Formats: sequence, structure tokens, C-alpha cells
Amino acid sequence: MSEVRVIKKYPNRRLYDTGVSSYVTLEDVRKLVLDGIHFCVRDTKTQKDITRSILLQIILEQEEDGKPIFTEKALAQIICFYGGSLQGMVTSFFENGLALFVEQQGKVQEQMQSVMAGDPLTVMRDMTEKNLAFWKNMQQGFFNPSLRDGDATPDRKRRHTDKSR
Repeated sequence: MSEVRVIKKYPNRRLYDTGVSSYVTLEDVRKLVLDGIHFCVRDTKTQKDITRSILLQIILEQEEDGKPIFTEKALAQIICFYGGSLQGMVTSFFENGLALFVEQQGKVQEQMQSVMAGDPLTVMRDMTEKNLAFWKNMQQGFFNPSLRDGDATPDRKRRHTDKSR
């Protein structure tokens, strides 16, 4: 595991990235997050870890600049959980839910890349064949009344009705 990159926050509100030996902006810190670089932000005066507050500032900027992720209703609901008995559970819910979402997003991207890496005509042919098979099965089930009760074949339906006579 690589070392944690330290960013110092000075009383004048400036951020200094010790990894690159230069002052950085919140946008630069956001890029570190996007690049998956592990870092912590320390207040130079108190030596307190203020990473969470910097991340919240970045979220606030993103919420103000573009289309927000958090609606007013969602934010109000989150506020209601603070100090309550479910606060820890909500934290776990968010962490696990976001981790699952990121994992699923990664799998979808991998599948799309593998599809795009193949021959486009083969991919289209395979998709068309799957769609045709789906529609064929659906039509057979719709237009063949002996299949509607869940039996797999018309022969089973016939044998079932013959036994009941």
C-alpha cells in the first residue's frame, strides 16, 4: 500500500500538497479523489485531521455548480438521522450501498468494453439472435394457451388433462 499523501491547510485557508510541494485548490484535491489517491488534510495550527470537512467542501461546490445529487428532501432526511440511534446504521448503509453501486458500475463498464472490443457485426448478430429468441418464446407462450399455466411443453399439458379424466 502506498503512503498517505499529506495536504496541509494553513490559517490563510490555503492548501499545500506535500506530495508535489505546491499549493493546491479544492479542484486539485477533487482530482486526487477521482484518481484514487489516498490523502489526508491536516490543519497546520491544531494538527487535527480535517479531511472530512475538505471533502464536504468539495461536495458543496459540486452541488452548487452542476446538477445536484442530493435533493432538499434527501438532505433533510439525512439531517434527521444525526444524533439518533440509527446514525451508525445509516452510515453503514451509505458506505455499503455506494460500494455496491461502484462495483456494479465497474462490471457494466467491463462488459461494454468487451462488447466494443469484439467485431461489431458479430455483436449485432448475437444481440439480434437473442432478441429474436426472446420474442419467439414470448409469442409461443402468448398464442399457445396450453403453455399459459406454467407447464413447459404442450405434451405435459395434454398428459395432465388425460390423467384427470
